[in-house]
Amino acid sequence: MSINCEILDLRAFLSVIELESFHRAAETLNLSQPALSRRIQKLETAIGAPLLERTTRHVSLTALGAELIPLVRRMLEEFDGSLFVVRDVGVSRGGLVTIACLPTAAFYFLPTVIKQFNKEYPNIRFRILDLPATEGLLAVSRGEVEFGINIMGTSDPDLTFDRLVEDPFVLAARKDHPLAEKSEVGWAELEPYPLITVHRSSGNRTLLDAALAKSNIKLRWFYEVTHLSTSLGLVEAGLGISVLPQMATPQGEHPFLVTRPIRNPEISRMIGVVRRRGATLSPAAERFLEMLMGAWGNYGSDTSRLKD
Repeated sequence: MSINCEILDLRAFLSVIELESFHRAAETLNLSQPALSRRIQKLETAIGAPLLERTTRHVSLTALGAELIPLVRRMLEEFDGSLFVVRDVGVSRGGLVTIACLPTAAFYFLPTVIKQFNKEYPNIRFRILDLPATEGLLAVSRGEVEFGINIMGTSDPDLTFDRLVEDPFVLAARKDHPLAEKSEVGWAELEPYPLITVHRSSGNRTLLDAALAKSNIKLRWFYEVTHLSTSLGLVEAGLGISVLPQMATPQGEHPFLVTRPIRNPEISRMIGVVRRRGATLSPAAERFLEMLMGAWGNYGSDTSRLKD
């Protein structure tokens, strides 16, 4: 089933919401207000439901309209980006890559890959939604992004999850901490020290707690934070040690921190790419994903980051 609407219909809808006024939106789009209203009505007819709630003084989104806003923004940006590429074909290649990425991967790992990609394709722009696992899946499902980097598989039949790399949980400590002298540590060796962890609602904490309970290991969590990057700040300040995914730790040499493998048992999370089933990636996203997967392959085989 096809939906019959035009690009200007989508621009009209987005302008009314962003400017919070039919009058201002009509001026911006160089349309009369009746013509703008007809554009909105045509889009609502095509969708089959109201998208806006109108009063004499205010315009607001319906529940369906709110769901459509992120998708409409992305569609218009990709359309404009495609026109840019066509206009400059043979001179420069452009485009937009939209990703939903776990904050732990977005903080250290992802920027190194984007930096490499930018050297080859300097005109390709990025929009990165750094979202927790569940919200990242929803962003992919709703079409707000082209693909996601996530730790969760999904039971949604409209999504696919391609497993890429095991990301082990490691110890992060200051270089002057007693455990930093060891090449690896056991879980029992962590017990005497204040431990820093993320909140229980975190997907990483849920995974870690389940694995520790299965091995009958109990740790004394002393500080709880919302973001793993905050835990590294507390470690750097000398307030304790932290257990976190290797991907969330600094890339390369750090002036104050070291990471060490934790054994017996080794606990890891599976990182993968989430996509809408049957969806075709844009050329820019396809090329970036290829580079990302290559970088993951090198990441999974590189153990040097766990040493001084």
